[in-house]
Amino acid sequence: MAAGFTGLATAQTVPDAAQQGAPAGAGLDLPENVQVLGKVDPNIRTATAIVNDAVITGTDIDHRIQMVTGLRGVAVPPEQREQLRLQILRQIIDETLQIQEAANNDIKVTPGEIDQSYARVARNFQRSPAEMSAFLDSIGSSERTLRRQIEGELAWTRLLRRRVEPFISVGDEEVNAIIARLEQAKGTEEYHLKEIYLSATPDRAQVVAGNAAKMIEQMRGGAPFEYFARTFSEASTRAVDGDLDWVRPAVLPAPLAEAAQQMQVGQIAGPIEVPGGYSILYMVDRRQVLTADPRDSQLALRQISVKFPGGLSQTQLQERAQQFAAVTQTIQGCGDVNKVAQSIGAEVVDNDAIRVRDLPPQLQEIMLNLRIGQSTPPFGTPEDGIRALVLCGRDDAAGAALPSADQIQAGLERERVNLRAQRMLRDLRRDAIVDYR
Repeated sequence: MAAGFTGLATAQTVPDAAQQGAPAGAGLDLPENVQVLGKVDPNIRTATAIVNDAVITGTDIDHRIQMVTGLRGVAVPPEQREQLRLQILRQIIDETLQIQEAANNDIKVTPGEIDQSYARVARNFQRSPAEMSAFLDSIGSSERTLRRQIEGELAWTRLLRRRVEPFISVGDEEVNAIIARLEQAKGTEEYHLKEIYLSATPDRAQVVAGNAAKMIEQMRGGAPFEYFARTFSEASTRAVDGDLDWVRPAVLPAPLAEAAQQMQVGQIAGPIEVPGGYSILYMVDRRQVLTADPRDSQLALRQISVKFPGGLSQTQLQERAQQFAAVTQTIQGCGDVNKVAQSIGAEVVDNDAIRVRDLPPQLQEIMLNLRIGQSTPPFGTPEDGIRALVLCGRDDAAGAALPSADQIQAGLERERVNLRAQRMLRDLRRDAIVDYR
């Protein structure tokens, strides 16, 4: 880690000279009134917790906070900062226990393997490894922080592969029973949900509910749900950004099932009181079991868009937006789009293979109700430009098929591995010696 000195520290102690009665600093030509020009190095690593003799420092926590917030582009309000620090500390403790347990089982993650994963993570953020390291430094984190998290994930995955996965079995009877239940449930609705679960004792219920409400406010302002799920959620789904996958109301706790049935795609609901705490739900998608979903229809679209020059007044922007709206509503089929676009100086872009569900939630219902050749109402902003979509064709979705036996078996095995992993981590926490400083 790079040192953060901004000046020189010149004061030293010389025990031998002091013991002989000589002036402090004798032989070093030090001034009597020492003025320290530098600052204490902010990167000095002092222990915050010691986990089975492994030291976790305040710097480790600060760097992890800066990494998870900086990569997600989230600003943490001051009132949530301390809560985030405690959550990050718990995560680093768990990560340390996982690495230690893997080492006890002769599992070692090599630097080369970490390098490969580091490069893959960097690509996910459209950066090279060098650019990723520079970015982490710029946000007050470090390459070491990300590499440590990668090491923990790889070590734990390999440990589960060795000690858990070989002992997980799913019989044909179980798979066939699930297939039968799916066929019986054909036509019923199911939801793709993400959840954040926050535990709360009765004396802290009001505080936890207030924190959940603040998270929801930030998410509605544009902060990603996944950041809050991975950072704050206490459910086992935290590792997958809170993803519950596809679920039916019957398998959800009653308060969550009731909330989900009222939600629309893209909506956030909560805080919802559940046994032991509060939940926040995000509706990723919804569908009917084994039934063709109109939102899986494939569309052929023509987009007509116009950008406004800078320097226009608000009145001028509104006038041009109204003109665009009026003109696009006169479009009579896709063959008319180019002529209309030329009349108002607009651009035209074609897309012949887009599903309804891949569009923003606000446009999905509109597209389902459009006739061929019709245009959506204009959407966008005066700053980014406004646009409209013209429906040129629609290929209806085919009927949904049952998942294969292999897919069902893999899902059951994954679920059971996760449950065993939770128990293993709980046992490691119970047996660990953690010294908080």
